[in-house]
Amino acid sequence: MSETGFRIFNQAFSAGAELTYAALLTAFFRPFVPQDKRRRGLPLVFFVYILFEIVCNRAALPQGSFGLILMVMLLAVSRWIGLEKPSVFLLTLLYFNARISSGLMVQSLYFIVERSVPYRLEPPEAVFLRAALLVMLFLLSHTSMLAVMLYALQRQMRKQKMTLHRRELCYLSLVPTAGILFGQVISRLLVEFKDGVLLQLYERHPAFLAVIPVLALLFYAGAYLTIAFQQGMAALREKQATHYMEYQQTQAIRARIHEAEQFYTRIRGLKHEMRGHLTNIKGLAQSGEYASLEDYIAKMDESMSGFELTLQTGNPVTDVIVNEIRRRSLDLGIRFQVEFHYPDPGAYDAFDVGIILQNLLQNAVEACEKVGDGERFIVLTGKRKGRFFLIEVKNSFSGEVVFGQDGLPVTTKQEDAPMHGIGLANVRREAEKYMGELELKAVQRKFSATVLLQERSDSF
Repeated sequence: MSETGFRIFNQAFSAGAELTYAALLTAFFRPFVPQDKRRRGLPLVFFVYILFEIVCNRAALPQGSFGLILMVMLLAVSRWIGLEKPSVFLLTLLYFNARISSGLMVQSLYFIVERSVPYRLEPPEAVFLRAALLVMLFLLSHTSMLAVMLYALQRQMRKQKMTLHRRELCYLSLVPTAGILFGQVISRLLVEFKDGVLLQLYERHPAFLAVIPVLALLFYAGAYLTIAFQQGMAALREKQATHYMEYQQTQAIRARIHEAEQFYTRIRGLKHEMRGHLTNIKGLAQSGEYASLEDYIAKMDESMSGFELTLQTGNPVTDVIVNEIRRRSLDLGIRFQVEFHYPDPGAYDAFDVGIILQNLLQNAVEACEKVGDGERFIVLTGKRKGRFFLIEVKNSFSGEVVFGQDGLPVTTKQEDAPMHGIGLANVRREAEKYMGELELKAVQRKFSATVLLQERSDSF
């Protein structure tokens, strides 16, 4: 290879390396960018990286500032990428930690390979060819190892969604940041010029050929295990929150059942008392004490008002739940409309239907409370269609509903966030028990939740 050819190769190699690293960064970001934003977000990540390389190379900036500059650029366009700033920060940090760690590991192998090929006085063409082959070998080895390391990180991070609050972000950033700083220090020590003599770290300290790659691998493994541990903790907290919410909902339904039992017990007691009341009314009428009779009937009417259920759905449990939500809605000025008819009791468990109603109606009331302008309403329908039972709750809402990857709305409650956003997940789980499904829609300030349940057979 001639000197001119080597120069052309060197320019092409630099451009190819930049494109390869840009492609790896884009591929690393890809699974975390929402599908509807990928068409614009992923090319933007690629373009920002290329722009970053051009700026750094032309400005001759110090190598240690490269990662910081790229991170700032990506954070500036995070909105258009479709990711939150904490996610962009962590992904960029992990990318550079993996890139530096893999580079240190490959550098030691490169040094061994370079020394294993004897250097002789050869024609310049052979020297240029040897240098080009070694550089290509380094790039292929580095990009291959980096791709594997990024894929492993990516796969682990996709197992469990993490909530990146400030504390979690700081915790996850410690090890990768330490790995990057370690790599920057070692990179400055690998090659030094002293009194015009080239000094290489591995020549002066051969033991570092094994120590530095091991330390680099440990920094990468530390970042990987930190993510895995954090995901395990997040899954455990989510599981605890789910169990707690299930327990609370179970207790609430049991309380509703107890209230229904007490209500109907009082109704049965009233039936026994009616004979005595009728005898008293008859006696007052026969004696002509019409004033006393009027007072007596008024007191009876007052005592019987507590036994009134305005809405009757056909089941004691759903009666209590629907009437309680109705009273709350009226107190809050929410229009409450109901057309709910409970199906045959043998096909569906009232406990399961109660959990569905409790969650859907509770969410509807909370959404209506936030409506400042416009009509506030809740519409509940429940009807049977063949072997299916359809439950639908429609309500007004304000603001914007953002659906997560699981198809459920992302909770906007910041305080005690793990305890919220579980209600609809419980509804979906109850629907799946009946081989049904939950469908959610938000159109023109109207939110609808539709639950389809299939009638259970004796084989369930």
